Amino acid sequence: MRDILIGIDAGTSVIKSVAFDLKGRQIAAAAIPNSYETVGRTGAVQDMARTWADTARTLSELSGKIENLGARVVAIAVTGQGDGTWLIDKAGDPVGKGWLWLDARAGDTVLRLRGEGGDAERFSHTGSGLAACQQGSQLRWMLDEAPEMLEGAATGFHCKDWLYFKLTGIRATDPSEACFTFGDFRTRAYSETVIDVLGLRGQKYLLPDIVDGAVTHHGLSESAAALTGLVAGTPIVLGYVDVVCTSLGAGLYDPGSDTGCSIIGSTGMHMRLATSPDDVRLNDDLTGYTMCMPIPGVYAQMQSNMAATLNIDWILSVAGGLLKSMGVEKTKAELLAQMEVWLAEANDRPPIFHPYISEAGERGPFVDASARASFIGLTMSSGFPDMVRAVFDGLALAARDCYLAMGPLPQRVRLTGGAARSAALRRILGGALGASIQTSEREEAGAAGAAMIAAVSLGLYGSMAECIQEWV
Repeated sequence: MRDILIGIDAGTSVIKSVAFDLKGRQIAAAAIPNSYETVGRTGAVQDMARTWADTARTLSELSGKIENLGARVVAIAVTGQGDGTWLIDKAGDPVGKGWLWLDARAGDTVLRLRGEGGDAERFSHTGSGLAACQQGSQLRWMLDEAPEMLEGAATGFHCKDWLYFKLTGIRATDPSEACFTFGDFRTRAYSETVIDVLGLRGQKYLLPDIVDGAVTHHGLSESAAALTGLVAGTPIVLGYVDVVCTSLGAGLYDPGSDTGCSIIGSTGMHMRLATSPDDVRLNDDLTGYTMCMPIPGVYAQMQSNMAATLNIDWILSVAGGLLKSMGVEKTKAELLAQMEVWLAEANDRPPIFHPYISEAGERGPFVDASARASFIGLTMSSGFPDMVRAVFDGLALAARDCYLAMGPLPQRVRLTGGAARSAALRRILGGALGASIQTSEREEAGAAGAAMIAAVSLGLYGSMAECIQEWV
């Protein structure tokens, strides 16, 4: 009996394969830590062959946890970290390493493109601000600064597209990533205007076909079946980008309610639902993202602060380093527990922290690759607890800035991501937004969202709305 859906979520820090029953209950999961390399001061790349090998291994490990998994799988859906540039040649082999969303080498390219004119017209089609993390900016940097990087390249993928290719042999991308980078969100197709503004007419051959996983799927290849231990021909669904899948799993789609959704992970994604193209609110600063959802005519409008929990990781590393220098070793779990104590000890008026700790700067609600973190207002009475509180306040106020760039503040925010478990962060965020905070019970909202797309694609539900009622 086929009674299992698998969602693959290839994130920046962890690659996961998660099994769900047909009603959305999580059965088992397999995860492998991910890793990337830095290139110079601002580059960040990932080994493509290793990413595929690790993904295949999670599927194999899942088979060891569920009896007769291969014969029970209805479909496998794949999502992953967004943005970036993963190039392959005609034979399907990687051309170099995959550029990540963390890569900021194209920062100056973005400034130049925004200043050349035409960016407002590009923005009117994509609904998404230009940033160094995007494939369009990165390809233009390669073309201008290192054309040899494009030699032999036949197709430009994002992370999940690469994995879909390895699972099926099909070169494709989904409507969400295709349109916010190179397309028009209204038509869900590539835009010649956008491609011309980016100066990539000669590189259009790199763009794969757009495949909507909500209505289309392909079969697991013989080679991928042999590697994973699953059955060749098993339907494989190309999910939308990870933030869209996470928003599905966490409950953003709730028409008629004033609900936002925030993912507080390595980066912070803050979303509002647009129920038609006319409901999309484009700001004058040409920032944010408009992403197609796997529901006709519906969009997730987003503003994203580049570094969210990266700021918490930094302040934890400072604390851990100081303690270690005094001969005291603390695990990350112990430091996280202590963080709640520090927050309780902080003064009522802590300093201000600008949470731009990422080397890639900031992308929402403003774009500045040179933006960097700083404390303002330190006094002789400021202690380490006050600095910790300032970091949390900075994250909450960055979220407020992002929501205000998309319209009025929401009355309710559904929260997911690693930091959603922090009671202190929930309180601080609710105060900054003036909103009630609901925490998603889903530990793996991204994988669940991908599996939900598969459930609709395979006809297990008549619509995404029906699936959401049972899965979220």
